[in-house]
Amino acid sequence: METTLGIIDVVVVGAGQAGLSASHHLQRRGFVNALDDPDAARTYLVVDANSQPGGAWSHRWESLTIATVNGIFALPDFPQPRMRDSEPSRTAVPRYFAAYESAHQIRVLRPVHVRRIRRIDENPAGLLSVESDQGSWAVRAVINATGTWNNPVKPAYPGAESFRGRQLHTREYTGYEHFAGQRVAVVGAGISAVQHLEEVSRVAETFWYTRRPPQWLDTEFEAETTGRATIAKVVADVEAGRPTGSVVSYTGLGWTSYARAARDRGVLDARPMFSSIAPAGVWEADGAFTELDAIVWATGFKADLAHLDPLGLRNAQGGIQVHGTQAARDPRVHLIGFGPSQSTVGANRAGRDAVVAVQQYLSASAEGFSSRLTPA
Repeated sequence: METTLGIIDVVVVGAGQAGLSASHHLQRRGFVNALDDPDAARTYLVVDANSQPGGAWSHRWESLTIATVNGIFALPDFPQPRMRDSEPSRTAVPRYFAAYESAHQIRVLRPVHVRRIRRIDENPAGLLSVESDQGSWAVRAVINATGTWNNPVKPAYPGAESFRGRQLHTREYTGYEHFAGQRVAVVGAGISAVQHLEEVSRVAETFWYTRRPPQWLDTEFEAETTGRATIAKVVADVEAGRPTGSVVSYTGLGWTSYARAARDRGVLDARPMFSSIAPAGVWEADGAFTELDAIVWATGFKADLAHLDPLGLRNAQGGIQVHGTQAARDPRVHLIGFGPSQSTVGANRAGRDAVVAVQQYLSASAEGFSSRLTPA
């Protein structure tokens, strides 16, 4: 593929909300998809690991409906259609994304799993190699929009391998019906944990475990107030190169409809984390034993960035310092849908900002190359 497409100016890795936003803004600024014309003056390519449009939304559990998601912001220049509250988000959102790709003629190469991105040489303004299961491409800049879905956090607990019941992470959660009549532990203090707890408690006896007591907001989450303050905190962390936490670690938990339903049924009773896991259950922090049939690890996700490790973007703290969307240690790499742009509205803005910065970088690089060819 690299021989037929030549050198590509920008590769967008991921075609979720952030990746589609970046693709749209690349088109608006005159970039041409390398699949359509590899010899155009400015080219880009979009690759995605999923076989169909929709990003991580296509993998959500069936009972996560439009009514229970935290909100979906419209993609650039494409009003969001009315979605039924009762429709699963795993069908409604991918349908919207597919319509967007079609309407804006965004060709996405899929399924493509990017394995690693590395420097071709030590020239700080040189080319990068994007290597995947479908080939490799030499590129001048990368806009990374891989999200978090493929990097679930799975804590290691003593005795976990001995448990005879079922253990699954939010990533494997498909619905509450599978737990009917069972005794189920839900672990985690985030939004997904409360959603799982509310659902599973309809048909099973549940036990809720958190490392720290949940921090409840006085009201539901307000985007205009809580949202802005949260973004400011996350921006401060990523610009300082500190690893970021979960959304809830910044915002606290809001009293959503499902949180109130769980509270009204008396299941929002968080216990301290158990000390260890046994074949038939868990040993509580106070030494008591609780029998269990299943453990649901709603312990969140972290940014899916292992393919960028060859670039050495991480600092001693394990974080990646960014300025805007640009990685501090490599100006050719932009991270979107990362840190403060994990929300859908943030992803849109980050897509635009990354394209503006990439275009400026490419123009500056071209000018620098031209000046080196000009005789003194």
